[in-house]
Amino acid sequence: MTHALIVIDVQNDFCPGGALAVAEGDEIVPGINALMDDVEAVILTQDWHPAGHSSFASSHDGKSPFEMIEMPYGSQVLWPDHCVQGSSGAAFHAGLNTDRADMIVRKGYNPVVDSYSAFFENDHTTPTGLHGYLQTRGIEQLTMVGLATDFCVNFSAVDAAKLGYAVTVRQDLCRAIDMDGSLAAAQSGMRAAGVVLA
Repeated sequence: MTHALIVIDVQNDFCPGGALAVAEGDEIVPGINALMDDVEAVILTQDWHPAGHSSFASSHDGKSPFEMIEMPYGSQVLWPDHCVQGSSGAAFHAGLNTDRADMIVRKGYNPVVDSYSAFFENDHTTPTGLHGYLQTRGIEQLTMVGLATDFCVNFSAVDAAKLGYAVTVRQDLCRAIDMDGSLAAAQSGMRAAGVVLA
């Protein structure tokens, strides 16, 4: 069974000091690099928002980061401006071995739809192209690592399981935002979808 490592959003803005920092987000980098030697393929995802993205609180008068609003595609958390295309915050963490990547999937570049999952935008229908790529490579088994466990890793893992992949999330190589119980909810949802939490 061909095995791929999916490295989710290990970018400066999600690491300590970044605009949407995940606690200890940088500590997972060495372990992720080491895991790259154990798989046939490595895919990196990169949050890649245009300035003024609709998921940014700054794009909505009177709204603050982490408030919820309704968008045409459903509920949306409003975030601080982060991972703006071409910015240092959008760059991969300097310690991440990007040379090993077979593919980089950029997501969230549609200005009116956010994109947590590596497979679909948040409308749950617009594909990123990753599924097609994995199919052409004959990849059936995925290990997911990265940031953040309860958002982009969670959405990616559940979508992958729904698409028929055997999915493992290495929780030791992820870190969570854990906002209002979001980590426990994500873990429960991933298990329900058939994802193995290791």
